[in-house]
Amino acid sequence: MRDFYASFAALRSWCEAERFKGWDPYDGLNSKIFQILPFFRKSALCRLIMIQGFKRCPVNLRRIALVPKEYNAKGIGLFLQGYCNLYKAVSARPELEEKLGSKEEILSRVHELARLLISLQSKGYSGACWGYNFDWQARRLFLFPKFTPTVVATSFCATALMEAYEVTGDRHYLDTALSSAEFIIKDLHRTPCSGGFLFSYSPLKGNDTVYNASLLGSRLLSYCYHYTHKEEYKELAAQSVKACCAAQESDGSWVYGMLPVQSWKDSFHTGYNLDGLIAYQELCNDTTYSEAIRKGFDYYIANFFEADGTPKYYNDRTYPIDIHCPGQLLVTLARLHRYDEYKELADKVLDWTIGHMQDRCGYFYYQLKPGISSRIPYMRWSNAFMFCALSYRLLKS
Repeated sequence: MRDFYASFAALRSWCEAERFKGWDPYDGLNSKIFQILPFFRKSALCRLIMIQGFKRCPVNLRRIALVPKEYNAKGIGLFLQGYCNLYKAVSARPELEEKLGSKEEILSRVHELARLLISLQSKGYSGACWGYNFDWQARRLFLFPKFTPTVVATSFCATALMEAYEVTGDRHYLDTALSSAEFIIKDLHRTPCSGGFLFSYSPLKGNDTVYNASLLGSRLLSYCYHYTHKEEYKELAAQSVKACCAAQESDGSWVYGMLPVQSWKDSFHTGYNLDGLIAYQELCNDTTYSEAIRKGFDYYIANFFEADGTPKYYNDRTYPIDIHCPGQLLVTLARLHRYDEYKELADKVLDWTIGHMQDRCGYFYYQLKPGISSRIPYMRWSNAFMFCALSYRLLKS
């Protein structure tokens, strides 16, 4: 097993040196050159080509195209969760201060990131919510303008603020996070499904049929219920959970969404589903779907990791190997309280990931492919996600 602490220290050093700003797989439309070309900027097809070209190209064209490094709200939320985990790890085991820093230093970073995250909110909605720092052109040819809030980003950001409240006692962090329930309830659409409904991905039309997005909405409402005991939050979370569990297949798996074009099964979104379900079960004290969690977890463990620790993207093929796949394993095992039981698997996957996907500079790569892989250091997708994931490993060390 490679030196896990050295790996984490190298990643942390790189992220802190970059001040948590960076590029993203989908930030091609932030190019200052593209912005001054009105014909291309107004064409949905050109926007799609630009985004997919930057995302798929293994060579980083962003400096040439003048794409700036920026804060990404979800990335900051992941870093905040990670530093909260560091604080808890050091509090439980003071001897870790030598490797992770003092509680005071970590607490200062928690405050810094929590305040930054609050400043990055999307404005004009019913409650606190967060989106991404770039325009995003979907393949179905609709545009998500910059800072359009999503249920995914909002769930990660709001629950990180709740963790910040737990370690700092700053009520402002909790109050901001709790207001996000109003965004979920009032600003998202609901698609009827199997006696319940699915929360939409964003307030815009489109992407209303994605199971993991809906379950992350349930997850956030479950956290809000835990703090407020408002029955409306529990009831709405339950309806989304009901619809998503009805869509679970007999072997425990989920496809990505309801539409025929969303019929794939992948690793980390399955992990998101399980995270949403366990949050609902524990925070709302409802064990109705415990069997769905068991079956889903068994499918996840059996189908997305090879014997040598290689993390698979899809249930039926390995490539591309995305950094989210090994990272989410550490989170899922921690959330479902199965880490000790699957420690050998976790260590194998982590060892493989450090050996194959971490650069000598400390950052982690985006994806590995059979041919030329993308080794571009994306801050949100790769490094904030792995920072947060590795912090859960620290809690188990």
